Amino acid sequence: MLAIDLTNKRALVAGVSDDAGFGFAIAKALAEAGASICLGSWPPALGIFTKLLERGKIDESLTLSDGRKLEFERIYPLDAAWDTMADVPQDVRENKRYKEQGDFTIEGLTTRLREDFGEGGLDIVVHSLANGPEVKSPLVDTSRAGYLAAVSVSAYSNVSLVRSLSPLMHPGGAFLSLTYLAGERVIPGYGGGMSSAKAALEADTRTLAFEAGRRWGVRVNAISAGPWASRAATAIGFIHTMIDYTSANAPLPRPIQATDVGHTAAFLCSPLAGAITGSVVYVDNGYHAMGMAVAATRDG
Repeated sequence: MLAIDLTNKRALVAGVSDDAGFGFAIAKALAEAGASICLGSWPPALGIFTKLLERGKIDESLTLSDGRKLEFERIYPLDAAWDTMADVPQDVRENKRYKEQGDFTIEGLTTRLREDFGEGGLDIVVHSLANGPEVKSPLVDTSRAGYLAAVSVSAYSNVSLVRSLSPLMHPGGAFLSLTYLAGERVIPGYGGGMSSAKAALEADTRTLAFEAGRRWGVRVNAISAGPWASRAATAIGFIHTMIDYTSANAPLPRPIQATDVGHTAAFLCSPLAGAITGSVVYVDNGYHAMGMAVAATRDG
């Protein structure tokens, strides 16, 4: 039987602070395949997340198919808006949700991973990070600061992770990020520069696949997932309309599930996908292939 086997592989999933998003589903799928899982979690949400874990509030979500409980090898604080502590504004450093976390930047994460697992201690990195402070604003009304913030966290952070973590990975290691169709087609209401950030993320995936592949021997891919009602996605404000519309018009007329994305991620991060890099893989029930909405049924 041909199976996805990630035994003895270590994955870092950056951008998990609850059990509702694609990042958590990917972490769970990687664990199902045998990988050990580390997380990077946004400092303001880290305390709540760890308390949920300690108190057993999400034990049901953590249960794997064989009855085992998903356990995280490490959970690191990570705010991917900053490459080094020198970049962090003083008001953020002194914020009570940050100041007890140590170095929560990408450099800090890299240092902690190297200290904990050494060179070659990492096999998979998943970028499940996005932030659009003005996502409800039309692009034409988005401020420069809002636009740059969206691109910084949602796209540039992937460049930074590839640069910083590739030296810690085994040759053949895999990077994976999450994008959305708004990076290539107009999704009215998906604003604040987030569509631009997703377009940049996809373009960077191709360039990074070449550069990081030649320099470190790693693969870089992205999943373009259909809409999913994660807690973060509710910030858009019309996520259920997006889900209903795509479900009605996709070749497979049903909503996607987070597990669909998790299973695809496990494949792309496994040796079975060893020749796949620089690709954006759609997990949207085929909606991306449609050029016209399904016509309404007429009576008579």
